Amino acid sequence: MPQPFHLAIPVDDLLAAEEFYGGLLGCDKGRSSDHWVDWDFFGHQLVTHLVKAMPSLPEFNLVDNHQVPVPHFGVVLTMEQWRALATRLEAAHIDFVIKPYIRFKGQPGEQATMFFIDPAGNALEFKAFASIEQLFAI
Repeated sequence: MPQPFHLAIPVDDLLAAEEFYGGLLGCDKGRSSDHWVDWDFFGHQLVTHLVKAMPSLPEFNLVDNHQVPVPHFGVVLTMEQWRALATRLEAAHIDFVIKPYIRFKGQPGEQATMFFIDPAGNALEFKAFASIEQLFAI
């Protein structure tokens, strides 16, 4: 089993980050201060650090006929977890950058994916595979 990754990202409002990562995404809150919050991000350590101003907004690259925001981060979930999260986000009326769909259908690496932006402008992607062996398929 891989070790958890650690990622620190900027946010310009810790309360909005708490509502998004803790409330909407359901991540457990860890250690925190007035300037940062640790999150259990699906088994990984995500830290939201308060900044005065956000860096530039993401740019976009074409992937499978969709404009994918770069940079972005996220996790690979099981298909069941992915469907549950997609349903929760749709019910919350999230403004998706790319709505949940199956990418590379019928090709190596076929995957469920969705993209959206957190309140600070950070782009996230959540994906899942019917067969995890397709993760690095060529």
